[in-house]
Amino acid sequence: MATNSKSAHKYKKMSMSPKEYQSFAKSKEPPRSIFANCLKAFIVGGAICVLGQVIQELFVHLMGMSNEEASNPTVAVLILLSVILTSLGVYDKLAQWAGAGSAVPVTGFANSMCSAALEHRSEGLVLGVGGNMFKLAGAVIVYGTVAAFFVGIVHLILGTGGQ
Repeated sequence: MATNSKSAHKYKKMSMSPKEYQSFAKSKEPPRSIFANCLKAFIVGGAICVLGQVIQELFVHLMGMSNEEASNPTVAVLILLSVILTSLGVYDKLAQWAGAGSAVPVTGFANSMCSAALEHRSEGLVLGVGGNMFKLAGAVIVYGTVAAFFVGIVHLILGTGGQ
């Protein structure tokens, strides 16, 4: 049985060096505007922060709380909104457009936790949702705890405590 030379050529193995592949991939990559990406991130991150400020002002003026008392419920409302928008698929579209602007505030962390939980819900509540959700949260919690420890040590050494 004779092989068609065209089909043999069609399945010929290509061998590229990593450097050649990198330049090939870069040539196929769509151009990105750093200025536009920064502007989108600034606008969305700023809008999330403005929304947080509006929510806090509502707690202060409508509920009679102080700014300090209103901070915890404000964060809780922002997290709740982020989880709801993630569940509806809206936050992921916003994050895709805005980039880091949606990832930096507390809403970005809530989005990543909720996304991990939604992605693994078919594996069950404990091993699927709980296990995979806290894979992400574990690193953040450990980093925050270690950072707080070292900040506390520096604070203790410098003696800058408000006595």
